[in-house]
Amino acid sequence: MTSPDTIEANDDSPRKPSLVYGKTAAKQEQSMTLWQAVRLYPKAVGWSVLLSSTLIMEGYDLALLGSMYASTAFNQKFGEQAPSGKWTVPASWQSALSNGARVGEVIGLLINGLISERLGYRWTMVSALATMIAVIFIFFFAVNIEMLLAAEILAGIPWGVFQTLPASYASEVCPVVLRPYLTTFINMCWVFGQFVAVGVNRASIQREDQWAYRIPFAVQWVWPLPILIGCLFAPESPWWHVRRGDLAGAKRALQRLTSSDPSFDPDATIAMIQHTNELEKSMTKGTRYKDCFKGVNLRRTEIVCGVWLVQTLCGQNLMGYFAYFCVQAGLPTVRSFDLSLVQYALGVLGTLGSCLFILLAITGSLSFAPDENSAAKWAIGVMLIIFTFCYDFTIGPVTYCLVSELSSTRLKAKTIVLARAGYNISNIVVNVLTNYQLNSTAWDWEARCAYFWAGTCLVCLVWSFFRMPEPKGRTYEELDVLFEKRISARKFGSTVVDPYADMVEIREHQTKE
Repeated sequence: MTSPDTIEANDDSPRKPSLVYGKTAAKQEQSMTLWQAVRLYPKAVGWSVLLSSTLIMEGYDLALLGSMYASTAFNQKFGEQAPSGKWTVPASWQSALSNGARVGEVIGLLINGLISERLGYRWTMVSALATMIAVIFIFFFAVNIEMLLAAEILAGIPWGVFQTLPASYASEVCPVVLRPYLTTFINMCWVFGQFVAVGVNRASIQREDQWAYRIPFAVQWVWPLPILIGCLFAPESPWWHVRRGDLAGAKRALQRLTSSDPSFDPDATIAMIQHTNELEKSMTKGTRYKDCFKGVNLRRTEIVCGVWLVQTLCGQNLMGYFAYFCVQAGLPTVRSFDLSLVQYALGVLGTLGSCLFILLAITGSLSFAPDENSAAKWAIGVMLIIFTFCYDFTIGPVTYCLVSELSSTRLKAKTIVLARAGYNISNIVVNVLTNYQLNSTAWDWEARCAYFWAGTCLVCLVWSFFRMPEPKGRTYEELDVLFEKRISARKFGSTVVDPYADMVEIREHQTKE
């Protein structure tokens, strides 16, 4: 089945105006420079940044919880006293708290996949933010670890929305040249939230009363309300309107996302969106979860899920436990938080701007140094800082770009939801392993756990080489055709595509002389 506007390659009949407009818009979008895109879509950039800033909250709390395990006041309130006299939260409860949030996130992800296509991105985000404001009260007034666990599970529900919705929104409201920047900006928000969490915890870590942990919990109220107010005025995605058959609404949304440029033709862009939507409808029917596993969408789902699993399995969980990791390695508590601040600062720089396997192997080797060798302990912290920089220079930010580019537009929300759900489920396993690896009352591997993650990192490297295609500079229409023709991942970058002629020509790029 072909779409109503598709003209076969051997069809000599006149092309329909909408197809001409769509092809013109696609060419203009691909030829647009970064500065031209910013000038034409400044409002889209602003709205995308606003929605992405919700990830600050998730990054904040996840880093906050991991660093809390190095807080004496927190351990005395929610932990148990070991035979040695040291207060600590048992590894089982550490796993429960970390995984409680992941369970909630999976629920939130599934909810997002079901309602975002019905309510739209804007109202789904507003609902999640309102829920987050209410849940923070449970964090702040928690009197025992069971109450804290309930807060983590409930907070995970809106976090699940935050994890996927901004990426979908950014990829749909901006042209090709801006998508990589705005989707990778999501990672910067996540890292910035971690940085703030460690900074707040560092400032209160030496307090001996309840405010050592209540102040960091209260800081979570800083973000939701202003972001919620902003989201009330945000325009909906024009792609969402087109999928619902509301072309007038799509045009109004597009006009609110762009500047007043007389050379810009919103009708042409709407025609391009229509053509992409019809092209995908001709390739696969339905927008349900099960459709993500049918036909060409199965490969796209596998790749998108694999990309996010790489984040989990390459050892990135050690960054969330940085302060606790350094304390277990033998560094003083306050100095561990100081290094943690440096770690996240470099993480932000890394996103602005792999050798992860090598860094993990070196970190594991340093753990064999004698206990009296303080230089080796500092070196372990430094290696993890460098690891963070490399991660946030490569795998961390590029994941958000890839998952939004490689999924089909009609199944984007659900495909990203499935990928992030897989990421969170894998994190449940990873968190249990990490807590037991680091906890002195469990396996007590200390820094030698880096060897384990070096092995999983190597597996991810092999998968990425053979399965990860290159979507750089491609429109959604071109990506649809490449997947439909089952072009191998290694040839994605060198294949010439004309989705408007229903033709794919495989041709290697020639080096300019």
